[in-house]
Amino acid sequence: MNQALVFLLETFLGLFVLALLLRFFLQVVRAPAHNPLSRFVMALTDFVVRPARRAIPGLWGYDLSSLVVAWALQIALVSSVLWAKGFDFAAPAAAIAVALICLAAVNLLKILVYIVLVTTLVQAVLSWINPYSPVAPILNAMTRPFLGVFRRRIPPIGGVDLSPLFVLVVCQLLLMWPVASLHGLFVRML
Repeated sequence: MNQALVFLLETFLGLFVLALLLRFFLQVVRAPAHNPLSRFVMALTDFVVRPARRAIPGLWGYDLSSLVVAWALQIALVSSVLWAKGFDFAAPAAAIAVALICLAAVNLLKILVYIVLVTTLVQAVLSWINPYSPVAPILNAMTRPFLGVFRRRIPPIGGVDLSPLFVLVVCQLLLMWPVASLHGLFVRML
């Protein structure tokens, strides 16, 4: 029974957190708002983000309400999954709260790295198969900041842009070392 509850929590809350992070990410990279993905994400998350805007102000032109709501839901997800798995919250309440808050932040960082990784991979494959696809503009907007770092330093070799390869390697390294280390540190704090 607990496995089914954990599965449902991780699936539905996890996908909703992903949608909230996508909403924030699409705004940060200034992705075009008139595409099916942006419209879907906005429609899916509006019922939570709009009321949250009343309490959570924006910062530097960014709507932080979607990020803060994603973080709060990730905290709820982590704590409810730990509770469903029978985790013994024996440490002091303040230490548990700090560990849960930090663990949720690390999980959000991991999801953001996966968003960059997947969009870069899809864009690289799509550029070979169908570079004029209707999703190409949004994929380009989502990956441009990351690919641009390498495109400025590494020229194409034989007409092949290697910047997606470097972005994928950096994403994997981020997931392997700092994100995994931080995750382990905060799990041990519990």
